[in-house]
Amino acid sequence: MIPGVFTYHRPSSVAEAVAILANHGDEARPLSGGHSLIPMMKLRMAAPEHLVDLGGIAALKGISEDGDTITIGAMTTQHELIGSDLLSAKLPIIRETALMIADPQIRYVGTLGGNVANGDPGNDMPALMQCLDASYVLTGPDGDRQVAARAFYEAAYFTALAPEEILTSIRIPVPAAGHGYAYEKLKRKVGDYATAAAAIVLTMNGGTVGMCSVALTNVADTPLFASEAGDILTGSTLDAATVKRAVAAAEAITQPASDGRGPAEYRTKMAGVMVERALARAAERARS
Repeated sequence: MIPGVFTYHRPSSVAEAVAILANHGDEARPLSGGHSLIPMMKLRMAAPEHLVDLGGIAALKGISEDGDTITIGAMTTQHELIGSDLLSAKLPIIRETALMIADPQIRYVGTLGGNVANGDPGNDMPALMQCLDASYVLTGPDGDRQVAARAFYEAAYFTALAPEEILTSIRIPVPAAGHGYAYEKLKRKVGDYATAAAAIVLTMNGGTVGMCSVALTNVADTPLFASEAGDILTGSTLDAATVKRAVAAAEAITQPASDGRGPAEYRTKMAGVMVERALARAAERARS
């Protein structure tokens, strides 16, 4: 299908983009990579009268480190995440996850900001950002504010982002050196959204889990931070009984839809399987 009629804007600064959004309110939408918004416009599920292309704003790109925090510009592409030596050294789970998103053609254009800001429950990066305890910098007419990824998602395609705001960067605390990590994703074919997926970041103190963070993708209207599962695993030796309890706790918070990826009951169980697989790989990496 063909999108409805709209006015195209290409600002060169964040301030200019925010001014356009503030002026047009709900009638305007920012455009980053476009892989979520454009298909919705073609299906007439979204019909903005003003499209604000962020591609010309150089300040929205780049990856930098400041102390124990890494900041990623919202218009940084998945391809650039994959190629970053800094992320490979400090946050390798980002590269691992980005490699599972769609295909190389999409990753050359699709951005981290677009992936996390859209509120699509099928996107992979929102759950990962929750797992990493990331914060989003939102810029509007009154300046910047930060919202934790764990508090950002309200419902499918509904977030804490106001109509006149732009998500400008993502701030991620660097996990401890030697941490374990894994992103496990079950999908029907290459490039597909997850049937279910799980992200895990943990540390090991000898044979005991020092901390563990667990998040789930595409098994509810929003990404899910499985805090109880992480709490169960923290302080444990990852014995079979404890892992079973943690998997059950993760499954308990899911509310997947029955769709072409399978019935809800199946997708819930697959979320548990992904947690168990990710936990095993993360622990192996931490121990080695």
